[in-house]
Amino acid sequence: MYKVFVNNASIHLSTQSFISDEFISIPIRKANMTEIITQLQNNPSLKFHLYHSKEQKLIKILHKKLPVVVAGGGKVYNKENKILFIKRNGHWDLPKGKTEKGESIEETSVREVEEETGVTGIEITRFLMKTYHVFKRQGKYKLKLTYWFEMKTEFEGQLYPQIEESITKVKWKSSVKTIEALKNTYGTITQLFSREYLTEDN
Repeated sequence: MYKVFVNNASIHLSTQSFISDEFISIPIRKANMTEIITQLQNNPSLKFHLYHSKEQKLIKILHKKLPVVVAGGGKVYNKENKILFIKRNGHWDLPKGKTEKGESIEETSVREVEEETGVTGIEITRFLMKTYHVFKRQGKYKLKLTYWFEMKTEFEGQLYPQIEESITKVKWKSSVKTIEALKNTYGTITQLFSREYLTEDN
Protein backbone atom coordinates (compact mmCIF):
# COMPACT_ATOMS: atom_id res chain seq x y z
CA MET A 1 0.00 0.00 0.00
CA TYR A 2 1.28 3.43 -0.97
CA LYS A 3 0.00 6.88 -0.06
CA VAL A 4 0.24 9.98 -2.21
CA PHE A 5 -0.48 13.09 -0.16
CA VAL A 6 -2.40 16.11 -1.39
CA ASN A 7 -1.76 18.51 1.50
CA ASN A 8 -3.01 16.34 4.41
CA ALA A 9 -5.44 14.29 2.33
CA SER A 10 -4.13 11.13 0.69
CA ILE A 11 -4.67 8.88 -2.30
CA HIS A 12 -4.13 5.21 -1.52
CA LEU A 13 -2.54 2.91 -4.10
CA SER A 14 -2.59 -0.86 -3.94
CA THR A 15 -2.71 -4.08 -5.96
CA GLN A 16 -6.18 -4.89 -4.62
CA SER A 17 -9.30 -3.74 -6.47
CA PHE A 18 -11.19 -3.19 -3.20
CA ILE A 19 -9.94 -2.18 0.24
CA SER A 20 -12.98 -0.64 1.96
CA ASP A 21 -16.42 0.86 1.32
CA GLU A 22 -14.97 4.16 2.59
CA PHE A 23 -12.87 4.53 -0.54
CA ILE A 24 -13.72 5.51 -4.10
CA SER A 25 -11.82 2.79 -5.97
CA ILE A 26 -10.65 3.45 -9.53
CA PRO A 27 -8.29 1.49 -11.82
CA ILE A 28 -5.21 3.69 -12.04
CA ARG A 29 -5.22 3.59 -15.85
CA LYS A 30 -8.62 5.31 -15.83
CA ALA A 31 -7.83 7.82 -13.08
CA ASN A 32 -7.96 11.51 -13.93
CA MET A 33 -5.33 12.78 -11.50
CA THR A 34 -6.14 16.47 -11.95
CA GLU A 35 -9.80 15.83 -11.15
CA ILE A 36 -8.97 13.68 -8.11
CA ILE A 37 -6.47 16.23 -6.75
CA THR A 38 -8.97 19.07 -7.22
CA GLN A 39 -11.67 17.10 -5.39
CA LEU A 40 -9.32 16.39 -2.47
CA GLN A 41 -8.33 20.04 -2.22
CA ASN A 42 -11.99 21.01 -2.05
CA ASN A 43 -13.00 18.14 0.24
CA PRO A 44 -10.05 16.54 2.12
CA SER A 45 -12.36 14.01 3.79
CA LEU A 46 -12.81 12.14 0.49
CA LYS A 47 -10.90 8.87 0.19
CA PHE A 48 -9.58 7.70 -3.17
CA HIS A 49 -8.04 4.32 -3.91
CA LEU A 50 -6.21 3.63 -7.19
CA TYR A 51 -5.27 0.09 -8.09
CA HIS A 52 -3.50 -2.21 -10.52
CA SER A 53 -2.87 -5.92 -10.10
CA LYS A 54 0.89 -5.49 -10.58
CA GLU A 55 2.79 -3.25 -8.18
CA GLN A 56 5.51 -2.25 -10.66
CA LYS A 57 2.93 -1.13 -13.21
CA LEU A 58 0.98 0.71 -10.51
CA ILE A 59 3.98 2.94 -9.78
CA LYS A 60 4.99 3.20 -13.44
CA ILE A 61 1.54 4.45 -14.46
CA LEU A 62 1.48 6.90 -11.54
CA HIS A 63 4.80 8.35 -12.74
CA LYS A 64 3.39 8.76 -16.24
CA LYS A 65 0.32 10.58 -14.98
CA LEU A 66 2.28 12.97 -12.74
CA PRO A 67 5.81 14.17 -13.64
CA VAL A 68 8.20 13.08 -10.89
CA VAL A 69 10.62 15.32 -9.00
CA VAL A 70 13.09 13.33 -6.89
CA ALA A 71 14.17 14.79 -3.55
CA GLY A 72 16.09 13.77 -0.46
CA GLY A 73 15.64 14.75 3.16
CA GLY A 74 16.73 14.08 6.70
CA LYS A 75 15.33 13.29 10.12
CA VAL A 76 18.31 14.61 12.06
CA TYR A 77 19.13 13.87 15.73
CA ASN A 78 21.64 15.76 17.87
CA LYS A 79 23.56 14.57 20.96
CA GLU A 80 20.52 15.26 23.16
CA ASN A 81 18.33 13.13 20.87
CA LYS A 82 16.42 16.21 19.74
CA ILE A 83 15.12 16.36 16.18
CA LEU A 84 15.84 19.13 13.69
CA PHE A 85 12.72 20.90 12.38
CA ILE A 86 12.22 23.78 9.98
CA LYS A 87 9.19 26.06 9.70
CA ARG A 88 8.15 26.77 6.13
CA ASN A 89 4.98 28.49 4.97
CA GLY A 90 3.59 28.39 8.51
CA HIS A 91 4.03 24.62 8.98
CA TRP A 92 6.67 22.56 10.74
CA ASP A 93 8.59 20.39 8.31
CA LEU A 94 11.84 18.46 7.97
CA PRO A 95 14.65 19.67 5.71
CA LYS A 96 14.54 18.27 2.18
CA GLY A 97 15.04 19.29 -1.43
CA LYS A 98 15.40 18.09 -5.00
CA THR A 99 18.44 16.37 -6.41
CA GLU A 100 21.02 18.11 -8.52
CA LYS A 101 22.73 16.59 -11.55
CA GLY A 102 25.43 14.07 -10.65
CA GLU A 103 24.43 13.73 -6.99
CA SER A 104 23.56 10.54 -5.19
CA ILE A 105 20.34 10.70 -3.18
CA GLU A 106 22.42 10.52 0.01
CA GLU A 107 24.49 13.52 -1.10
CA THR A 108 21.32 15.44 -1.91
CA SER A 109 19.84 14.72 1.50
CA VAL A 110 22.90 15.88 3.45
CA ARG A 111 23.37 18.98 1.27
CA GLU A 112 19.74 20.03 1.65
CA VAL A 113 19.89 19.70 5.44
CA GLU A 114 23.04 21.80 5.53
CA GLU A 115 21.65 24.49 3.19
CA GLU A 116 18.25 24.79 4.85
CA THR A 117 19.42 24.77 8.47
CA GLY A 118 23.13 25.65 8.73
CA VAL A 119 23.86 22.35 10.47
CA THR A 120 27.11 20.57 9.53
CA GLY A 121 28.92 17.38 10.52
CA ILE A 122 25.98 15.22 9.43
CA GLU A 123 26.22 11.43 9.24
CA ILE A 124 23.55 9.21 7.68
CA THR A 125 22.70 6.31 9.97
CA ARG A 126 20.01 4.53 7.92
CA PHE A 127 17.41 4.84 5.18
CA LEU A 128 13.89 5.38 6.52
CA MET A 129 11.32 5.41 3.72
CA LYS A 130 10.04 7.05 0.56
CA THR A 131 7.12 9.49 0.62
CA TYR A 132 4.99 10.93 -2.16
CA HIS A 133 3.18 14.24 -2.27
CA VAL A 134 1.59 16.39 -4.95
CA PHE A 135 2.61 19.99 -5.57
CA LYS A 136 1.92 22.55 -8.27
CA ARG A 137 4.46 24.42 -10.39
CA GLN A 138 3.71 26.71 -13.33
CA GLY A 139 0.10 25.59 -13.34
CA LYS A 140 0.89 21.86 -13.50
CA TYR A 141 0.63 19.19 -10.82
CA LYS A 142 3.78 17.19 -10.11
CA LEU A 143 4.69 14.31 -7.84
CA LYS A 144 7.54 14.76 -5.37
CA LEU A 145 9.20 11.48 -4.47
CA THR A 146 11.31 12.05 -1.36
CA TYR A 147 13.89 9.61 0.01
CA TRP A 148 14.23 10.09 3.76
CA PHE A 149 17.27 9.21 5.86
CA GLU A 150 17.86 9.13 9.57
CA MET A 151 20.90 11.26 10.42
CA LYS A 152 22.95 12.28 13.42
CA THR A 153 25.24 15.20 14.21
CA GLU A 154 27.18 16.66 17.13
CA PHE A 155 26.70 20.19 15.76
CA GLU A 156 26.11 22.77 18.51
CA GLY A 157 26.39 25.99 16.51
CA GLN A 158 23.96 28.63 15.31
CA LEU A 159 21.00 27.54 13.20
CA TYR A 160 20.34 29.52 10.02
CA PRO A 161 16.99 29.23 8.20
CA GLN A 162 17.30 29.43 4.41
CA ILE A 163 15.09 32.48 3.89
CA GLU A 164 15.08 32.21 0.09
CA GLU A 165 13.36 28.83 0.47
CA SER A 166 10.61 30.41 2.63
CA ILE A 167 12.06 28.90 5.81
CA THR A 168 11.48 31.20 8.77
CA LYS A 169 12.65 29.06 11.71
CA VAL A 170 15.00 26.17 12.49
CA LYS A 171 14.61 24.43 15.85
CA TRP A 172 15.86 21.36 17.70
CA LYS A 173 12.79 19.76 19.28
CA SER A 174 12.48 17.36 22.19
CA SER A 175 9.96 14.51 22.17
CA VAL A 176 7.34 16.72 23.82
CA LYS A 177 7.93 19.59 21.38
CA THR A 178 7.91 17.15 18.46
CA ILE A 179 4.43 15.96 19.39
CA GLU A 180 3.26 19.58 19.34
CA ALA A 181 4.96 20.23 15.99
CA LEU A 182 3.26 17.21 14.43
CA LYS A 183 -0.11 18.87 15.03
CA ASN A 184 0.92 21.50 12.48
CA THR A 185 2.73 19.58 9.76
CA TYR A 186 2.11 17.59 6.57
CA GLY A 187 0.90 14.04 6.03
CA THR A 188 4.25 13.00 4.56
CA ILE A 189 6.03 14.10 7.74
CA THR A 190 3.65 12.30 10.09
CA GLN A 191 4.49 9.09 8.21
CA LEU A 192 8.08 9.41 9.43
CA PHE A 193 6.89 9.54 13.05
CA SER A 194 3.87 7.24 12.95
CA ARG A 195 5.41 4.45 15.01
CA GLU A 196 7.40 6.74 17.27
CA TYR A 197 4.93 9.36 18.46
CA LEU A 198 1.53 8.87 16.86
CA THR A 199 -1.28 6.51 17.80
CA GLU A 200 -4.04 5.21 15.54
CA ASP A 201 -6.35 7.83 17.02
CA ASN A 202 -4.11 10.61 15.68
